[in-house]
Amino acid sequence: MSISKRKGILVAVVLLVVLSLPVFATGSKEGAGGTATGEKMYIPVISKGFQHQFWQTVKKGAEDAAAKYGVDITFEGPPTEADIQPQVQMLVNAMAKNPSAIALAALDTNSVMDQLNQAIQRKIPIIGFDSGVPNAPKGAIYATAATNSYAAAGVAADNMFAALKDKIAAATPDKPVVLVDFNQDATSQSVTDRGKGFRDQMIKLITTQTKLTKANIRVQGNPAYIAADTPTGGKSVIIDVQVPASPKDTDATNTASAILNRVKSDNILGIFCSNEGTARAVLAATNDGSALPTQYAGLVVIGFDAGKAQKAAVRNKYFFGAITQDPYNIGYQAVELAVKAKKGEMVSDVDTGAKFYNAANMDQSDIAILLYD
Repeated sequence: MSISKRKGILVAVVLLVVLSLPVFATGSKEGAGGTATGEKMYIPVISKGFQHQFWQTVKKGAEDAAAKYGVDITFEGPPTEADIQPQVQMLVNAMAKNPSAIALAALDTNSVMDQLNQAIQRKIPIIGFDSGVPNAPKGAIYATAATNSYAAAGVAADNMFAALKDKIAAATPDKPVVLVDFNQDATSQSVTDRGKGFRDQMIKLITTQTKLTKANIRVQGNPAYIAADTPTGGKSVIIDVQVPASPKDTDATNTASAILNRVKSDNILGIFCSNEGTARAVLAATNDGSALPTQYAGLVVIGFDAGKAQKAAVRNKYFFGAITQDPYNIGYQAVELAVKAKKGEMVSDVDTGAKFYNAANMDQSDIAILLYD
């Protein structure tokens, strides 16, 4: 081969390499959902369950965020929120697919500790959502998209107290009143935060807006909701924390029935249901709520979340009202944060918001949009 031919081939090769460089650089940034290698991001979204309509609305938000950012997601959860091991297996399977990032609402952080540590080692960003991943190893969770559950339950306490203030203020050791704090479990961060948020705000309202003091208040029931500084010796106002044997519907309904059987004998004035599951349990025990105004006249029930049955109970004034989260925004923000974390952007926790709704305001545009069926 002549020298001139060899020079010509060499020039052609150099030109090919030079012209190729911008293509590969562009490819690494092409599309909002691209990874550093130009591949489409894959983000598994693992929820705490599928049995509540709440999770279906979270799923819709996640899917819309995935469509906006051009990423692939899967959305799955165990049959019930009592099924910890199936959720662990979902996370194991997801990590085996080499995900770009993961969105996780853990049922039990201790059960997924191995996977969380693996994610740190493999530099897989994890975004918590809903109850998040409490007490996770440092560096495992990049951010969390969730309702401030503690504050949201405080709003429930505000509204219940306003409705029952005179009766609570008149309570004495001889004629005590009971307020039930009904929680699905004692392990989920979001649920326990709500139970504690209701408890603490109710104690604050009683001690600042009546003549009663902490010495007149007793918190009783599930020990997970009784802190070192929680009043436990009073005899006038009793905050009774109830947790069913398991989060399954049958156990929750049995607990709701047991509570209702004590309404008259124990002078129960109000029930706070801290999630859709416990609200549904009260409805199941009262013929979709229709028995509340007839058999339990004056009982103030405040629910949490929405769902067709609970919305109907609020509209019919069987329930005094309920607290709605923004499940769509929870799902949307979880995926958006996961995309940003994978791209190396700074991310931080997002409070997705909550509001109180009742028969009077549930059709307002800012409320109605949050009330899923």
